[in-house]
Amino acid sequence: MEIKKFPIEGVVEITPRVFADERGAFLETFSARLFAEAGITETFVQDNKSISKKGVLRGLHFQKPPYAQAKLVSVVVGKALDVIVDLRKDSATFGQHVSCLLDAEKHNQFFVPIGFAHGFVALEEGTVFQYKCSNYYNKESEGGLLWNDSELGIDWGIDNPLVSEKDEILPTLAELESPF
Repeated sequence: MEIKKFPIEGVVEITPRVFADERGAFLETFSARLFAEAGITETFVQDNKSISKKGVLRGLHFQKPPYAQAKLVSVVVGKALDVIVDLRKDSATFGQHVSCLLDAEKHNQFFVPIGFAHGFVALEEGTVFQYKCSNYYNKESEGGLLWNDSELGIDWGIDNPLVSEKDEILPTLAELESPF
């Protein structure tokens, strides 16, 4: 298992070793021991899956405390550009973002700590995105950040993504009162 750390504390990409032969492939997608060695100690309690057309952008979302969630995300089919924004008020990297190309053929995963807004854009038709969450979903705790906020300067790598009406009216970073 290969662990790549990002400039924002707590954010990691995990790429498993894949054992392939003429029969197919085998890989380990989760090991509490290896994840703990990489600093990921959350207990995951809920799995979610979304299926998106090419060009669909979902995000940037988060859950407010006490229902805040860390997420371990991956793509099971297709490719997606995953983006997270640091919303931790006391963080030296507050308002900064990082991205990770998630690829079903690579089997890589991206760990999103609590305190981050999260979103992705599907780069292939029928992209299946999988989330492992450290807390249960709570509708009243939904929060979000405008995906195309010019202050964030996120390059989604796509023109005219398909975005939900709900995501088009989220606040900018300047308008957001961070709950973290």
